[in-house]
This record gives sequence, C-alpha cells and structure tokens, in this order.
Amino acid sequence: MKQKLQTFGRFLSGMVMPNISIFIAWGIITALFIPTGWCPNETLNALVSPMQRFLLPILIAYSGGKMVYGDRGAIIGACAAAGVTAGTETPMFIGAMIAGPLGGWCMKKVDAYIQPRTPQGFEMLFTNFSAGILGAVLAVLGCLAIGPVCLALNSALEAGVSFLVNHGLLWLTSVIVEPAKVLFLNNAINHGVFTPMGMNQVAETGKSIFFLIEANPGPGLGLLLAYCLFGKGSARESAPGALIIEFLGGIHEIYFPYVLMNPVTIVGLILGGMTGVITNSLFHSGLVSAASPGSFLAILGMTARDSYAGVILSIFLAAGVSFGVNAVLLKAFGKETDVKVAQKEVAASKASSKGGIPVPAPVVSAAVSLPKLAFACDAGMGSSAMGAATLSKKLKAAGADVNVPHYAINDLPADMEAVVTQASLVDRVKKQCPQAKLYPVNNFMGGAEYDAIVSALLAGQAAASAQPVTSGIARPERIVFACDAGMGSSAMGAAALSKKLKAAGLDIPVEHSAISDLPRDVPFVVTHESLAQRARTQCPAARICPITSFMGGTEYDAIVSELMH
Repeated sequence: MKQKLQTFGRFLSGMVMPNISIFIAWGIITALFIPTGWCPNETLNALVSPMQRFLLPILIAYSGGKMVYGDRGAIIGACAAAGVTAGTETPMFIGAMIAGPLGGWCMKKVDAYIQPRTPQGFEMLFTNFSAGILGAVLAVLGCLAIGPVCLALNSALEAGVSFLVNHGLLWLTSVIVEPAKVLFLNNAINHGVFTPMGMNQVAETGKSIFFLIEANPGPGLGLLLAYCLFGKGSARESAPGALIIEFLGGIHEIYFPYVLMNPVTIVGLILGGMTGVITNSLFHSGLVSAASPGSFLAILGMTARDSYAGVILSIFLAAGVSFGVNAVLLKAFGKETDVKVAQKEVAASKASSKGGIPVPAPVVSAAVSLPKLAFACDAGMGSSAMGAATLSKKLKAAGADVNVPHYAINDLPADMEAVVTQASLVDRVKKQCPQAKLYPVNNFMGGAEYDAIVSALLAGQAAASAQPVTSGIARPERIVFACDAGMGSSAMGAAALSKKLKAAGLDIPVEHSAISDLPRDVPFVVTHESLAQRARTQCPAARICPITSFMGGTEYDAIVSELMH
C-alpha cells in the first residue's frame, strides 16, 4: 500500500515539480504588483490572471503528458488542458492533472494502432494528422466534459476546506501530513494537493495558508534541535549539520531518518505542525505561491506583504513545541540508532589482519571508470542532490574523480549499474533499474554509510582491474555527439572528443547532430544523461554513452580509454 501511495504521489508531484520555477515567478509577480502587493501596478497586475488560468495549468498538463508518452504525449496533454482552462474562469489545476496524462495515454494508444498500419512514405502525414485530430478532440472534450467535472470537484474540495476553516479544525490536517511526510509522500502532499488548493485560494484572497501546511520547516527544526541536545550516538553528532540543511536549505527529507530511528518522535512533529497551522489561522497569514524548497529563506521570499509576523511566529512556535515534546520523548524512550550500528559495522569491515588497523580504500585513477552510478530520491532534487554531492566528494578524496549524478527514481536511466537511495525507496529503484546494484542508506547525511559505499565501489573496481582484459567494446566506425538542437553544445563536445581521440591515436570521425535527426544505424552516440532515453529511443541498436557535462574532461578521457581497449 505504501509503495502504491508513493507511486501515485510521485506521479502527481512529477507534474508540478518541473514547473516550480514558474510558480515562483508567478508568486513574485503576484507579491509585487497586485493591488495589495509591494509595488501595485495596474498594467503588470494583468500578468497574474493569464499566468494562473492558462500558463501554469498547461505547463502541468505538458509535464503529465510527457511522463506518459514523451514529447508527443506532452503536446497533446497541453492541448487537452487548453480546452479545460478555456471552459471556466476558475484556475483548473486539478483538470490539468487529469487532462495531461489522459492526453499522453490517448496519444500512445493511437500511435500503437496507426504506426503499424501506416503506408510507406506517409509516415509524416499520418503522424501529424493523428496528433492534430486527437488534440482537437481532447480540447473539445476538456472544455465540455473534463472542465465541468473538475469544477464540481473543486467545489466539493472548497466546501470541505471551508468546513475545516470555519470550525477551526484545519490543524487536524497535521495528523495526516506529518506521518505521510516521513513515508516520503511530502512532495506528493505539497505539490500534488496543497499547491493546487493554494493557487485557487490566492486567486480569491491574494495569499494562502495551504502553502505552509507541509512546507513549514519548524517541526523538523525542533526535532533536530532535540537530537542535538538529547540524542544518542551518531544521531546526536550528525544532527547539527542536518538542522542547518533542513532549516536553511529546505531539504526536509534530511530529518526523516531521525524519525524512523525513534518513531515515537512523530508525536512531537504532529503537535508542532498543529501549532504552526493554528498560528497562521489566527494571524490570517499565508504565502503568495509555493515555497520550494521548504527553506526558511524561500518561505520569507514568498510571504504575503501582511503576513510576515504570522509566518515567522508559525515557524518558530512549531519548532518550539516540536523541540519540547521530542526532548521529553528522547529522554524517556530514545535508543541507540541504526546509524551508530552502521558506523561500527563499517569500522569492522575496514579493519585489516595486521592488528585491526583500518585499510585505506584503493585509489582509482581518473581514466578507470567505476560502475555507472547515480543517487536517487523521490523528486530527484533536494536529498539526492545533497547525497550525490557528498558521495562525489568522498570518491574524489579516495582518488576517483567522479561526479555522481542525481535523479528522481522515475527518471533513472534503465542502464544504470549502481544506485544509492534511501532504504525505504529500494523496491521502487529495483523496478526502474532491475540490473543495477543497490546501495541503500538510512541517513542522507551519510557519514559512515557513504564510507562503506565508497569502499565497496573501489574494492570492486580494484578487483575488476586485476582481471586480464579479454575484450572491450567494438570500435565504432564513427561517433555522433547529440544534443537537443544539434548545434552549440554537441558541436563543442564533438570537437573536444575528436581532439582527445586524435591525441590517443584513434582515427574515429566524430559528428554532431540533433537527437531527433540521429540516423537509426549510428553505432555510438554520446549525449547528456538527461537526453539518453531519447537517444536510445531514436537509435535502439546504438551504444549510448551518457555524460553529465558537455565540457567533458575526465568523462571524455574515460570514453577514449574504453575505445582504446
């Protein structure tokens, strides 16, 4: 059940997360130029409504369609959402979340039926007209059917919310929100539920409390402060760093392992969350748009002009209640944590036969490539970005010049060879990358757990390098460097890679191309990791070599080294 909820929640948040920057842009315009804003301006205020009614829902639908069926699904999803938004004056965020995936699914089914039946030479005609006809049908359907249904659903949700607000019961949402966050449903709750509700409320009042129910960093701040003073073992040692990252960096996932170590602390989080909601309700405070990440600084940037006192109080009162309750709970029920056990196990595994002295990890040269490695979390942003940066530093300190990329689980390339992720997300990663070796961690702060991963990776590489090389990849007749447009970055990358090949004595021509123009028979493609799946779809028989930076450097050296063997 938990995995199904996480999957559904990830899908909802996956439609909103790629567009958060545009939500912030809309929030800045709203905060500045509406009649109650910092710089009221009648002309610029005209931007607010079109962005809210049309731009944001269509972007959400585009992302939803793309998740289902790539670019073709995205444009049909956006077309369907245009019909939904045109049929009502109310911002149709829920309608966009329905229309986008529906458009992508319909386009996928239409292509599956038409493509095998398309006569040779008529591919472009059938492709364009099938999408055009479907887009028109779904736009009309969105306007006449989906829009009215979603409007009724909006009305029902508003009635439920109004009941909670009018009876002073909105704080009860914390009973659901705080435990759900610890189960890694935080992005789903915030961006899949509260953001659409908040946007509708902003259209009426200019601000919304819903942006603060999940995003308030106060409960997590209080928990980590309690661990700083009353925790045990390595949890207490790592809590100060986690506190700074959670409060100022806005990465709430950092405190989830601390709750899982002592589940009783969820009581303090719930009471802290309730305190924050009650404070904002009493002060009628709110934000003008979603604050992502949920950092104290980001929240201040999105706070409505008349809400600073209430918002700041809600954060620190929530932190105070969470700290007080969790301090008592940790003193009474606190136990030695899994992090401490992991540290002891790692220390034992590193001991050598010579008097128990730790054996340093083997040093790997830049030219030797480790398994294709990535760090994954639910949204692919906060916690995985931090974990990837930490792991990269530890690998470099051990002599492996590797930059570890980070992904949302749903975006992990299928050919990934090793993946680091939070222990509770392992099953989802297995489904996405069944061939990859998984390295679960309990704490995104890492420490000893990351040391163990580095040791395992480098020990494995050292063992592999000790084996005689019997065969390598077939040396291709040509290499094509691909980017989205086939111009700037791919041209630069092709030139850099060509120089390195010539310096190594390899006479292999390197071309550059747009991914959409790649010949299907090309043997070897180099492209950015974010474009690898598109390249694989375009050239299913090609060897796809993803890179993290078009500047290349050691990644190009690794490609050359592999081709030389």
